Amino acid sequence: MEIYQIRAFVKVARLGNLTRAAESLSLTQPAVTAQIKALEQSLGVALFDRAGGRLTLARAGEALLVTAEALLAQGNQLKAEAQALQGALHGVLELGVPSEQPDFLRLGELASRVTRHLPLVELQTYVLATGALAEQVGSGKLAAALTIAANPPRGLQWMPLRSVRYRVAVPNDLADGVKKGGWQELAQLPWLDGPAGSHTHLLLRDMFERHGLRPRVVMQNDDHANLNAMVRAGAGCALLREEIALMGSAAGDFVVWGSAKADGTLGFIVSPERAGEPMLVALASMLQRTWAALQSKE
Repeated sequence: MEIYQIRAFVKVARLGNLTRAAESLSLTQPAVTAQIKALEQSLGVALFDRAGGRLTLARAGEALLVTAEALLAQGNQLKAEAQALQGALHGVLELGVPSEQPDFLRLGELASRVTRHLPLVELQTYVLATGALAEQVGSGKLAAALTIAANPPRGLQWMPLRSVRYRVAVPNDLADGVKKGGWQELAQLPWLDGPAGSHTHLLLRDMFERHGLRPRVVMQNDDHANLNAMVRAGAGCALLREEIALMGSAAGDFVVWGSAKADGTLGFIVSPERAGEPMLVALASMLQRTWAALQSKE
């Protein structure tokens, strides 16, 4: 059993087409077929059904596919880490990020790891809305991204890092008007929103739509990292990360309204086509270690 045979099996299984799989692997169809047959002989099971001249996953193939993909991922990680040790990885790594505080995204810790372990790699970050991050990673304009979303983006490889909860922050001058009110009164207050497609915009609209309402937005601000200052100044209500909202409430800067919340997940996204690139495998490994190290301290 060879790693290239496993790669051929996974590629055909995922693309569902021998011709496309051969093109993706830069091989001929007979070569791919030979590799799959050799793997089947080595494993002693049929991975595909070949009825009617078509290849469809057999029961054994479905059962073994997840393990095969895990083996490929481990092989890619081993290769990437070895190349990093040799100083072979070099170039520019473009990483998209949402508008949030760098400390929360752990960008400092990540940059430090990249500097230490990938000295020939230059990390460049670009702040974009959630929708734009997914679109640019999917189209290849960005190598990868950190993103905050209620659900994993479709068609992209997703690695969750931590859960994120947002709370409703209300300026002190407006708090009396909603202390005894409900969602209807809350929606009528002035609201600060993120740009269309941003994580705060999507979470805010979803929160109100569950109650059949829309917030009265008076300002769109693409700098969510400092939105608490706008609420403190009385510009309007906003969704703030729970730790920021509770800290501001405790300091008397504004009021946290009831128990209303909006939940999402901070995750790392990369396109399936590029997920195996050594530099991206190394980046994913560093992200895992960064968050594992920080969570162990908490």
